[in-house]
Amino acid sequence: MNTKTIKLKIPTERTCVIEQGKTIASVFKELNIFPEAIAARVNGSPVDLNTPLRSDCELVPISPDSEEGKEILRHSTAHVMARAVKQIYPTVKIAIGPSIENGFYYDFDYDGGFTPEDLEIIEKKMQEIIIEDLPFLRTETSKKQAVELFSKKEETYKVELLKEIPDETVSLYQQGDFIDLCRGPHIPSAGRIKAFKLTGIAGAYWRGDERNKMLQRIYGTAFFSQPELDAYLQFLENAKQRDHRKLGKELDLFNIYDEVGSGLIVYHPKGALLRRLLEDFEVAEHLKRGYQMVKGPQILRLDLWEKSGHLENYRQFMYFTEVDGQKYGLKPMNCLAHMLIYKSKLRSYRDLPIRYFELGTVDRHEKSGVLHGLTRVREFTQDDAHILCTPDQLYDEISHIIDFVRDVMSIFSFSYTMELSTRPEKSIGNDEDWARATTALQTVLNRNQLPFDINEGEGAFYGPKIDIKLKDCLGRSWQCATIQCDFALPERFDLFYIGEDGGKHRPVMLHRVILGSMERFMGVLIEHYAGAFPAWLAPVQAIVLPIADRHAAYAKEVLAELLKCSLRAEIDLRNESLRLKIREAQLQKIPYMLIVGDKEVEHRGVSPRHRSGNALHCMPVSQFVEVLQTECKQALRPKTSQNVS
Repeated sequence: MNTKTIKLKIPTERTCVIEQGKTIASVFKELNIFPEAIAARVNGSPVDLNTPLRSDCELVPISPDSEEGKEILRHSTAHVMARAVKQIYPTVKIAIGPSIENGFYYDFDYDGGFTPEDLEIIEKKMQEIIIEDLPFLRTETSKKQAVELFSKKEETYKVELLKEIPDETVSLYQQGDFIDLCRGPHIPSAGRIKAFKLTGIAGAYWRGDERNKMLQRIYGTAFFSQPELDAYLQFLENAKQRDHRKLGKELDLFNIYDEVGSGLIVYHPKGALLRRLLEDFEVAEHLKRGYQMVKGPQILRLDLWEKSGHLENYRQFMYFTEVDGQKYGLKPMNCLAHMLIYKSKLRSYRDLPIRYFELGTVDRHEKSGVLHGLTRVREFTQDDAHILCTPDQLYDEISHIIDFVRDVMSIFSFSYTMELSTRPEKSIGNDEDWARATTALQTVLNRNQLPFDINEGEGAFYGPKIDIKLKDCLGRSWQCATIQCDFALPERFDLFYIGEDGGKHRPVMLHRVILGSMERFMGVLIEHYAGAFPAWLAPVQAIVLPIADRHAAYAKEVLAELLKCSLRAEIDLRNESLRLKIREAQLQKIPYMLIVGDKEVEHRGVSPRHRSGNALHCMPVSQFVEVLQTECKQALRPKTSQNVS
């Protein structure tokens, strides 16, 4: 009997011939290659190492040091955690347990609620399972049989998920006495988990819908080595100290009140001033680049949202109201009023490009499960601009926006990455316009020699976009700036200009934000600077600290002079020690403390002390004002280095 063979194309190896039906693990072992592999890709699809090879294919290992390898490890650790929970709490029902960035979670239906002490018990049981080192076994079965299996186990959440799967065959993974609905892949066995930690507990509505039951979500992380885990836990501790929600309260910047509602920010005086400083910066930067300030209403008639396509494609994120029998939608975006402004008069090609800019507040119905401090809210303000230009001007306008982004990110000392997001499944417009728009964005990125990744299917419903993700001091990525190319909405609103030939022509529209959501950007800034804002942005730039009561009168004169020079200053007149006053000013992250004692009164000066601890010599108040103003001016100059990575 002849043994059937197949051909494999393997990296670093010549094409080899193997016996059909051998597993990937056995192939790697026989060829003595990739001993560290934890999974593989067959013709691009990720699979387990125990997958049998049935036909000619390209075989690529997935290594532990790859991001994909870490995702698989964390997904497998989520299964181990779920198994441990089921062994300790047999009545718990399991929901979903994916890997996420830097970790994993699993949602459980457990009326008792988990505590931090429970996490220690679960971790101990997980260690026992890991030492047991049982394999993750994949089986395929009919959907009907899977429904029967999980119904018998009373796993109602799995049954609900199964009934929504269109395929008639589904995959299950078993590890010892635990079985789960899962696509995989997984690590070969639990013993490959070398280091893990359960990091927290939270409530999470089933499927993110607040109308559903609140489940218990346990978060964790896992690595292939203990040093990696230790480094990550230190990162988490650093992030915890910088958490903008914590610092927002400590620095008295903002709060979210239950009486007001989830995802709705109330700014305290210092927070409102910080936001105003950012807005003033934004306005100045836009005006000097030829943008025109505009302002639209908060609600627009529903038929306008229908015309734009928002009602069809964005309805689930909108709020609605009715006034005098007329239906309205609160705006989730600012673009419609801008198009009506453009359409309010006849436009010539000589008028283009037109750059409209608005600090526009929008309302979006975000699910409660995704709300997070300032970085994910239901009402926020965007530095929204819409540029209408001729097709010939499109490339230059995109380049100008990228230059704008570069300048702003350098001022805040952010590095950033770029992604080109292409057409999503749910979209408007024709294929030709989408192709033209995508090509335009890609061409400008290439011309500027900017590295970027392709983000398939993540464009806006009306056009492709460049997403610019800044990196903070902890290396975390945040979506802020975006450039979106739109041929569809000018068509829907019949926008045109008179060309050089005297005929009507359709303009191209660019939607763009630089900082994006002001709320999100503020949250990122708070964490990036750990609340210690640069002097130009600090709500309080200097605080006057009289040493004793006899210095109070002169200290008040100093404060008056600072305020007269438009500096943001305060005074601490409490009958406390200078050491305590300095300590509290440092905790409030105030850039400068101005010490006033006998010497300063005699010489009509101040002794500045930076929050870092560096002290300057006694100087006239006017000299300090000049020092601070110079520092602020220099900080607002864009740096020339390119921070894209």
